[in-house]
Amino acid sequence: VQLQASGGGLVQAGGSLRLSCAASGRTFGRDGVAWFRQAPGKEREFVGGISWSGDNAYYVDSVKGRFTIFRDNAKNTVDLQMDSLKPEDTAVYYCAAAYYGSGTRQEAYTYWGQGTQVTVSS
Repeated sequence: VQLQASGGGLVQAGGSLRLSCAASGRTFGRDGVAWFRQAPGKEREFVGGISWSGDNAYYVDSVKGRFTIFRDNAKNTVDLQMDSLKPEDTAVYYCAAAYYGSGTRQEAYTYWGQGTQVTVSS
C-alpha cells in the first residue's frame, strides 16, 4: 500500500489544520494507522493512532484533547484533525500503516507516507 499525506501548512497559534492520509494500491481496512511527527533537530515521535476497525484511537499526552483521528475505510483515508495548535506542534507529520498494526513504536509500522509540513506561528 502507498500512503500520501497532505493538508499541512502555516497556521497561527490557536488555529486548526486537518491532515489527510490517503492509501492506494489496496484497501487498508485491516491496517492500523498512526501519525508521527518530526521537529527540526528532534527525533520522530508518535502523535496518535487508530485501530483498523476505528473503534480505538489513542494519543500522546501532549496532544490529547486537541487532536482527533478519524478514519473512513470506504474512502481509504485517515485524517488527523488538529485544533488549538501550538508553536511546539511545528513539525513534519507522517502517516504510517501496518496490517493489523498498532502501538506507538515506529517499528510496528510497515508503510509510510512522505510527510507534510505543519508550521505554527506564535
